[in-house]
Amino acid sequence: MNAPRQLTWNGSPVPFIAPWSRETPRAGTIVRASRATGIAYADEFAAADRRNGILWVRYSVLRGAGQPNLAGVHPLRQRQAMSHMLCQVCAKSTYDDAFSRWGGRHLFLVRADRGQPIREGETTATPPICGPCAIESVRACPELRKGYTAALVEHPQPWGVAGTLYDPRTLRPMPAPTRDGLTFVNYEDPQLPWTLAARDVVTLLGCTTVDLDRLAAHGATV
Repeated sequence: MNAPRQLTWNGSPVPFIAPWSRETPRAGTIVRASRATGIAYADEFAAADRRNGILWVRYSVLRGAGQPNLAGVHPLRQRQAMSHMLCQVCAKSTYDDAFSRWGGRHLFLVRADRGQPIREGETTATPPICGPCAIESVRACPELRKGYTAALVEHPQPWGVAGTLYDPRTLRPMPAPTRDGLTFVNYEDPQLPWTLAARDVVTLLGCTTVDLDRLAAHGATV
């Protein structure tokens, strides 16, 4: 897909995956699926509401309308970025010249207290990022200034989704272990049919921790 136009707010780039104030969750009544185990929308339209058989949260798409929520994540654009390996900020493909210079690896940048390195096989809902956007992000993002880690990754493999789990008996949302209220669910987990997905999740294999300034200065030398 072609990269959409980079949007800015107060002179700074707005991440592609950030939602805007006029982009809001769309209501949908959760019911028990009539022809299979799991949940469904009462007025479900499978072509729009499901991906690979998984039910996804509904969210309006009005990129650029209102004010950006820089700490938030738009479900559809996150999924697009992860599925196509797009930079989470500028939405350009990370299969670029840098990908070749880095030996066929993608750059991932995640929030990390005290800069703990990305572990081999770690799962993340944070899409990749290009080198220039990574440098700008650690300077501009308050959360990343508290601590971050970066790695070049050989194989970001599809792992599952992050979303809201529903109790099979009561159809009520179940508590989540994360601050954002989402539970990571593997594609092989029997709870997957009872999950309302909000993020794509990958597992990171072939990880090499990198220093962003050195990476920018020396290209493939890490």
